[in-house]
This record gives sequence, structure tokens and C-alpha cells, in this order.
Amino acid sequence: KQSDEEVKRVKDSRASREFGNMTDKNDENGIAQLSFEQAIAGLTDIVEKVEHGQMPLQDSLDQYERGMALIKHCRTILQEAEQRIEKITQEEEEKED
Repeated sequence: KQSDEEVKRVKDSRASREFGNMTDKNDENGIAQLSFEQAIAGLTDIVEKVEHGQMPLQDSLDQYERGMALIKHCRTILQEAEQRIEKITQEEEEKED
């Protein structure tokens, strides 16, 4: 009989795999909808699980792919924020002139 921890690990693994598959097939349905904070939380969760060996190798690889997509999403959000700041700064400088 499996211990409660093993059962939880299997359930978490299945949920991660199902969610990962859903977003791998069509990234726009998952990751693209996340806020920056949600994406960072997702990355943190992935890192903790991988570091603690809480998932089989294949799941680790799937989560690595998801993590890379989350990083790309975060970079996009940060680039957009940087562009907004540059625009605001430029508008303020033009007002001063």
C-alpha cells in the first residue's frame, strides 16, 4: 500500500502533467493569462518540486519546459513595463520643454 506522501506525490504529478500538457499544446490558454506575480509563483513552485525530487524525471522535464515558458512570459511583461516607463519619462520630458 502506498503511503499518504506517495499518493499525494502521484496526484501532484498527474495534476502538473495535465496542466502542463494543456498549456504546452496552446500556451495562450494558460501562461499568457498569468500576471507577473502568478508566473513567478509558478516558477517558485516548479523549482521547489524539482529541487526536492518530488517528481519523476519525465515530469521534471515537462516542468522545465513550463518553467522556460513562464520565464519568457515574465520577460515579456517586464519589457512591456520598461517600454511604458520610457514612454512616461519621454512624455514628462516633453512637458518640461
